[in-house]
Amino acid sequence: METRNTKIITGSAGGTASKSSKTYKISIPSKWVKELSLEQKNIVIVFDGKSITIKPKETLNEFISAKQNMGHKLMMIKVFEKDTLRSAICADFTDKTVIHKDYTDNAIKTPFGNNTNPSFEDFEDYLKERCISENRAGLQEYLDVLNLDKFDPIEIIKKTKGIMAEDNFHLEPEELQCQ
Repeated sequence: METRNTKIITGSAGGTASKSSKTYKISIPSKWVKELSLEQKNIVIVFDGKSITIKPKETLNEFISAKQNMGHKLMMIKVFEKDTLRSAICADFTDKTVIHKDYTDNAIKTPFGNNTNPSFEDFEDYLKERCISENRAGLQEYLDVLNLDKFDPIEIIKKTKGIMAEDNFHLEPEELQCQ
């Protein structure tokens, strides 16, 4: 392990920030950036209350492969607007993590908008948004038509594809098998 001492570079924030707002930057040795192949990649910065970790952002395929190798229960949900793929979401039901890849820069056409690191709870909320309301009058009759015993967004979406009257989106869920 290599350790380096450095300083935090403090600057004044610009734009619409208040006069007292500051920005903070650190310099990372080129050698480390090259060894981690970070030159052209997005990174993830994790703060655990005691330390900050910088690591390459995992791709969708890397996430799927790693989770399949661990034997986790995964589901891929592809989000389409008409026939155009807008996003792919992979949810890990074992450790309650999620990753997604957007195929558009238009945040309105993506499941999580500008949220680039959605939580599993964000994923569950998105699924609920693509279903009939859990509190809607006549819900049981609706579930009976779908041959479901209870309100379960995953099962509802498997049957309805998350189609809503208000838009042209639909979801294609697929359970992924372990390798």
